[in-house]
Amino acid sequence: MIAQTTSDDEDQAKALARSAVGSKPAAGVHIDAPITAFYCWKGEVETAQEWRISYMTTTDRLPALEAWLHEKHPYDVPQWITLPVTGGSEAYLSSVVEETA
Repeated sequence: MIAQTTSDDEDQAKALARSAVGSKPAAGVHIDAPITAFYCWKGEVETAQEWRISYMTTTDRLPALEAWLHEKHPYDVPQWITLPVTGGSEAYLSSVVEETA
């Protein structure tokens, strides 16, 4: 699985990445270069510079990762989406399983 969230602070994004790998709900994390986000919040259209954080994990570890994120993330309602991985290198996918065990 790939699970994604965003942060409006690069240092916070890096802290969320390092902590998730260190505590093992994720095997690895990618942080994308700053993106421009447009969204509605409390009836207003907002814009922000954000960093997209993509966590590599397993289906079994996904609930733990989600609970961890909601505890650590500073947003009231952080973005949380999950994307199934339908294929890939067997060696890489095995390493994700091993690193999140």
